[in-house]
Amino acid sequence: MKYDPDFNHRQSIRLNGYDYSTSGAYFITICTHEREHLFGDIVNEMMQFNTCGDIARSHWQQLAQYHPNIIMDESIVMPNHLHGIIILESSMDYKKSISEVIRGFKTFSAKTINKERGLRGVPVWQRSYYDRIIRNELELDRVRQYIINNPRNWDADKNNQNQSSTNTDP
Repeated sequence: MKYDPDFNHRQSIRLNGYDYSTSGAYFITICTHEREHLFGDIVNEMMQFNTCGDIARSHWQQLAQYHPNIIMDESIVMPNHLHGIIILESSMDYKKSISEVIRGFKTFSAKTINKERGLRGVPVWQRSYYDRIIRNELELDRVRQYIINNPRNWDADKNNQNQSSTNTDP
C-alpha cells in the first residue's frame, strides 16, 4: 500500500515533550474498534461481563504481574471501552513507559479475545488510547469516582452509541 499522508499520518494526542516513563498516576481510556459493544452490557447500572469482557478485565488486572513498576488502581471494563488508573513507579532496573504497557495489553488481550471469538487478525481495540496525567490527590479521587460511577452514568456516556443525554467526563 502506498503511503498517503492524509490517511497514514496521525497527530499524537500525547503531551508534547512529556516523558511517559516518569513516575506518576495516569488515567487511561481504551475504546474498542469502531466502538463495538464487545464486553457485555449494563444491566441495572452494573456491568454484566460476557466472556470477552472477562478476558479484557483479566488481562488489565494482571498487568502488574508483567510490569513490576506499575500499580493498578481503580478500573472498569464497559461494553465498548475501559477506564483505568495506572500508577507508574520509575526505577533504574525496570523502566517501561505507559505506551509500552498499553501496547502489550492491547496486543495480548486482542489475541486472546479473537481466539475466543474464533477470529484471527480482526481489530479489537482502536489504534490509540486516551490518557490524562493525574496531577494531584484531588484529581485522583475525582477520577476514581468517575470510574466507579461509569456504569451508573452509561446512558450519558459519550462511548455509548445509544446515549440519551450529554457526556459527564471528569
